[in-house]
Amino acid sequence: MRPVRAAVGACRASAKREAVLRLLRGDDLDTVSRSLGVMAVTLSTRREAFLAVGEASLTIRPAIGEARGTEWLKARQGEMLLERDLLESGRPLAQKRSRR
Repeated sequence: MRPVRAAVGACRASAKREAVLRLLRGDDLDTVSRSLGVMAVTLSTRREAFLAVGEASLTIRPAIGEARGTEWLKARQGEMLLERDLLESGRPLAQKRSRR
């Protein structure tokens, strides 16, 4: 049977997140460090990494679903503009086919 290992870096991601959130809410670095038994430099590094990832996520392109919606809207706009041009030219419009 292996002994339970209590390493400093072996805490769960949720515990790391909560520690960083405590720092971002204004808790003192030394207080959080002592209460969790983690070195202050480790907490500072995690806080900076957390902020860097958050900042990077603000510049990422929209999600795939949003991009598909945008593409569909652009295609629909193109169809409507073509229909308008055909109506203005006096040519008859073709019947829409079912997409089923």
